[in-house]
Amino acid sequence: MQPENKLLTLSFLVLMGTELTQVGQDKPVSALGTRRAEMSVPLLKIGVVLSTMAMITNWMSQTLPSLVGLNSTKLRVAPPGVPDRSIGVLPANPEDSWQVYSSAQDSEGRCVCTVVAPQQTMCSRDARTKQLRQLLEKVQNMTQSIQNLDQRTQKDLQYVQRMEVQLKGLETKFKQPILTFQAIKAKMEELRPMIPVLEEYKADAKLVMQFKEEVKNLTSVLSELQEEIGAFDYEELHSRVSNLEERLRACMQKLACGKLTGISDAITIKTSGSRYGSWMTDPLAPDDDTRVWYMDGYHNNRFVREYKSMADFMYSDNFTSHRLPHPWSGTGQVVYNGSIYFNKFQSNTIIKFDFKTATISKSGQLDYAGYNNRYHYSWGGHSDIDLMVDEGGLWAVYATNQNAGNIVISKLNPATLQVIKSYVTNHPKRSAGEAFMICGTLYVTNGYSGGTKVYYAFNTNSSTYEYIDIPLQNKYSHISMLDYNPRDRALYAWNNGHQVLYNVTLFHVIRSEEL
Repeated sequence: MQPENKLLTLSFLVLMGTELTQVGQDKPVSALGTRRAEMSVPLLKIGVVLSTMAMITNWMSQTLPSLVGLNSTKLRVAPPGVPDRSIGVLPANPEDSWQVYSSAQDSEGRCVCTVVAPQQTMCSRDARTKQLRQLLEKVQNMTQSIQNLDQRTQKDLQYVQRMEVQLKGLETKFKQPILTFQAIKAKMEELRPMIPVLEEYKADAKLVMQFKEEVKNLTSVLSELQEEIGAFDYEELHSRVSNLEERLRACMQKLACGKLTGISDAITIKTSGSRYGSWMTDPLAPDDDTRVWYMDGYHNNRFVREYKSMADFMYSDNFTSHRLPHPWSGTGQVVYNGSIYFNKFQSNTIIKFDFKTATISKSGQLDYAGYNNRYHYSWGGHSDIDLMVDEGGLWAVYATNQNAGNIVISKLNPATLQVIKSYVTNHPKRSAGEAFMICGTLYVTNGYSGGTKVYYAFNTNSSTYEYIDIPLQNKYSHISMLDYNPRDRALYAWNNGHQVLYNVTLFHVIRSEEL
């Protein structure tokens, strides 16, 4: 019988109960009145139970298969004689992992490769394991729900069975040849269609039991599948991956330095100021200190702007102004560990100015260094002395008569400004567009306007040089400042009144003993 027919039967029973209540109102027989009162309540209860049966049957036929996953999940069965190796549901996009590129050997037989750190740190099998765990939890929760449903169903079934016995007993009593009960007996004959309904309800209860068994079997299959792919060793696997990541990160810290192999396109941060100037952040500042320092022009200026953050620098004009005791020369200033280092105008004097105390904490001269536009970069602008910072510390790049106007590189003590060591090169200072230091290597551009590239590199660790070819996008056609920040791993540039950044790519050599 369809659920609609069951509901029609229920409506008929409710109406019938009303009629039974009305029968005999004109007959004051106490025994008969008692039976009518006893029958009206059970019949209404039977109607409620049958209504519940209809809803449960409809729910089991439409909802339960989707909960179990029978309407969407296809289980792959291995052919006869072939072990079952069910894979399960694989993640659509596996997580990225640590990668090593360009494996090769150099002339000394050492392994050379490039490590790329992932954006995410989870194991590639985590998504798969997580899906299996979620599915297993879902099946377990569904098992509990079916058990609760089964308990309620068993109770209702017992109640219906008791009512069935009572109905049969009443029918037996009503077979007595008493004319008074003939009308009631006729009504009871109409109750006979309930017997098949009760039988069908018993069948539905058996179907619930079958579903319970299927869920139990599915739970067992999922558990075996988890064990096969190693899900029970998840914690151990995750610990091993985390340990490997820590080792690789430590290795990357050791390999902070590398050889420049690429420069990204220019990223415009702001458009402000004149054609010439410099801007920077402090590479030794704490992580939460993102102040930006801004200096417009290349001479006859002594005011430095301090912005509280990169966001303030980009989107507002809120700044604090610091007045230096002397005007600067060129665009080769640097902020390092809370102080600004600059070349005093029309001299070869280096000044260290402490922003906290607003005083000169140290000054010193670069012996024989040219100044006052004697050995400037090719764009001019009193750029004779260029101060810069890399992973190794503070450097000064300039030229001298003794080196025939070629570039000299000097490592400076940031506290005393004394020269620790100097390196002479064969590259003319006036032919260089701009220069910057990365990991003890000086990189020089071939110009400052039009098509620009990094084409010369001098390594202070080996005192050797080489010619290279790394394109540098000159987005606004005139570069008057180019400096490297080791904390940001980026180049800061002043490009014709635009403050821009370039990301850099460094090549690392990994030796097995360092892993």
